[in-house]
Amino acid sequence: MTHTYGSHADQYAELYEPSAPSYPGVVVVIHGGFWRAPWDAAGGRALAADLAERGWTAWNIEYRRVGTGGGWPATFEDVALAIDLLADLDVDTTRVAAVGHSAGGQLAAWAAGRGALPPDAPGAHPRVAVTAVVAQAGVLDLRTAATQHVGGAAVPDLLGGTPDEVPQRYAWADPLVQVPLAAPVLCVHTDTDDDVPFSQSETYVAAARAAGARADLVVVAGDHMSHRDPASPAWAAVLDALPRLLTYT
Repeated sequence: MTHTYGSHADQYAELYEPSAPSYPGVVVVIHGGFWRAPWDAAGGRALAADLAERGWTAWNIEYRRVGTGGGWPATFEDVALAIDLLADLDVDTTRVAAVGHSAGGQLAAWAAGRGALPPDAPGAHPRVAVTAVVAQAGVLDLRTAATQHVGGAAVPDLLGGTPDEVPQRYAWADPLVQVPLAAPVLCVHTDTDDDVPFSQSETYVAAARAAGARADLVVVAGDHMSHRDPASPAWAAVLDALPRLLTYT
C-alpha cells in the first residue's frame, strides 16, 4: 500500500505487510543511486517484497533526489518525514531498522543519528527512532567521497558545494561525523566495488568501534548492484543479521 507524506510526486512510501508476521518492528528500505533522479524506489521493491515474504513489515521509501527538487535540504527532510510517517500507521515502531544501498546507506545511517542533530538541522526532532542500521555499500564518509569524486560530483551536488564551501552541511549530513551512534550498524560491502570504495565501510566501522559504538563489517562476493538482488550473498548477509540487530540489548 502506498502512503504519501507530502504533495510532491516523489514524497511517498510503500508499505509491505507480511501475511504471517514473524518479527516485531519495521524495516525501512532506502534505495540508492547517488541521490540522483534517474534512480527511484523501484530499486528497493524486490528487497521489500522479500522481507514481507519472510515475515517482516517493510517500508520502501521514495524521496526527492537531485534533478527532481531534491538535494540539500529536501532529500534529508523527505527521508525524515517518510520514516516519521510510520508513527501514524498501525505498525510496531519500537524496533526500526533502516537498510540502505549506496546513497541509501548514507541516508540510513544519517537517519539513525537524527536525535543528536541541533534543533535547526534538517531532520531534527524525530518522531520515530531508527534503532538499527544496515549500510549496503554505503557512502559513509561524505568528505572523503567528495574529494575522491565518488559518483563524480554526486556528493557536492547533494549538499550544494564542497566540504570547504558548505562545511556545516557536511557536519550535519556525514555519517562519519555522527559517530558514535546509539544504534548498532552493520556494513555489508564487496572489497572489489567499483562504484563506492570498500574503504568507505572500512573507515566508518573502524571509527565507530574506536568511539565505542556497535559496528560490524561483512565482506561479500558480488558487485555494487548485487546488493539489490534478493538472491545474492549480500542480501543473505542482511537477512542473517536483521533479527540480531533488532533485538540488540
